[in-house]
Amino acid sequence: MHAKPLLLTFVAATLAAPVVIAEERVDLNAIHQIRQEAFENSKVMEHLFYLTDVHGPRVTNSPGFKAAANWAAKRMEEYGMPSKLEKWGPFGRGWSYSHYEGHIVEPQYAPIIGFPLAWTPGTNGSVTAEPVHAVIAAEADFDKWKGKLKGRILLISPVRDLGLSAAALAHRLDEKELEERAKADFGPGRPRPPRNEAFRNKLATFLKEQGVVMVVQSSTIADGGTVFGSTAGSRDAKDPVPPPTMVITPEHYNRVVRLLEKKIPVKLSFDIKASFHDESTDSVNVIAEIPGTGAKKDEVVMIGAHLDSWQGGTGATDNAAGSAIMMEAMRILKSMNKGLNRTIRMALWSGEEQGLLGSRAYVKEHFADPADMKTTDQHARLAAYFNVDNGTGKLRGVYLQQNDMVRPIFKAWLEPFHDLGATTLTIRNTSGTDHLAYNEVGLPGFQFIQDPVEYSTRTHHSNMDVYDRVQKDDLMQAAAIVAAFAYHASERAEMLPRKPLPKPKPREGRGAGAAATGGQ
Repeated sequence: MHAKPLLLTFVAATLAAPVVIAEERVDLNAIHQIRQEAFENSKVMEHLFYLTDVHGPRVTNSPGFKAAANWAAKRMEEYGMPSKLEKWGPFGRGWSYSHYEGHIVEPQYAPIIGFPLAWTPGTNGSVTAEPVHAVIAAEADFDKWKGKLKGRILLISPVRDLGLSAAALAHRLDEKELEERAKADFGPGRPRPPRNEAFRNKLATFLKEQGVVMVVQSSTIADGGTVFGSTAGSRDAKDPVPPPTMVITPEHYNRVVRLLEKKIPVKLSFDIKASFHDESTDSVNVIAEIPGTGAKKDEVVMIGAHLDSWQGGTGATDNAAGSAIMMEAMRILKSMNKGLNRTIRMALWSGEEQGLLGSRAYVKEHFADPADMKTTDQHARLAAYFNVDNGTGKLRGVYLQQNDMVRPIFKAWLEPFHDLGATTLTIRNTSGTDHLAYNEVGLPGFQFIQDPVEYSTRTHHSNMDVYDRVQKDDLMQAAAIVAAFAYHASERAEMLPRKPLPKPKPREGRGAGAAATGGQ
């Protein structure tokens, strides 16, 4: 797909702008400007380069995250937008690693593909030891292995039967799938897997007491050298620290287990350098805005994505892509030199991977605490929040989050982008990312439908989540659509309709009470 033809196919439609589509005013002159800037002068891949190749990975409170946040704020200032790093907390300690080596030493040499898991220590030099395969999935397994693990490298995962990899790694939604997505489904959306922090801490204590040298997990998703992994430790300095822990490709893991099953002596060697960062337990969100100049300048339209990532790759599709799209949408809007009715504000969140912590802290500080639902003055002045966090795929439509009142509005806003594949509206909820923080306090927060591409098969939380797996045309398309949605939300005579306020909900889980502590 080439950028210029995408623009030229649309030019003729701008001659009659502005027009009324489905009784919702759509400014086609503005959309023409947005598309022209998005496809002919794109900077989105430049944003992505700095967020990934230069500053990735970006585990919250790591040096990489802090450098990326500072760079993003500075870049928005260079574009002429007031920017700041807004502090919230506490989050906990940071973590990063700076060296990894892994080898099979006996019976024959082979390098091991993998990486260390977050909030676990380094090896304090090279460690060579014999492995033992012991699947420990619950406290009931402790007695079975007590006294049998000292000085050993623990292979803790079951063996995966890999079989034939016949399915395509990449996928785009076809018309039938989009039609299915558009059908009503009033379920809760895609939930995050539950965190069993109590068992994690008990396991860490048990393994340290038993003298385990280090722990090796097998990647539970993908194969062929692609390794998925995130964390095996705690960001809370008061929790027990596990032995050094890493995840490796299942082919290498399975080889070692087969050798052990045949009682052939095996030795593994690892050298990991990892650091805990305790200098600050607070984190920051990156905030930038284009101040409104119209009658509604005290009202705000927000767009956002999470900036933090995991450490296996450089956090390209999860979620430098979304962050780059938001930065580019803001740049496009600024380049139009139009006075905006409402202020448009961008947020790049931290702590998303640990439970939407940065966005929830911001919402609690500025709008309402879902625990008591006492709203602030700002709550009444937020027009909408739009989020991107599902990889590199082009935008195909919008999840309405059970707010059918916005359907005719979004239908009109999407129509000028039908030629770019954005056609679908669904009443469904989708979950797992930062728009939920807004929905939890009755604010209109929305996530876009995206092509999955390789998100769940090759890039999400993996060592292959890197710049080269991001599709430039997709990001240009997404930046244009986000900019257009933000623009029309800003210029609308009325704010978007809202669902009734939810009832207060008691706070659950670690981190749910994290609060913003004010701008820097």
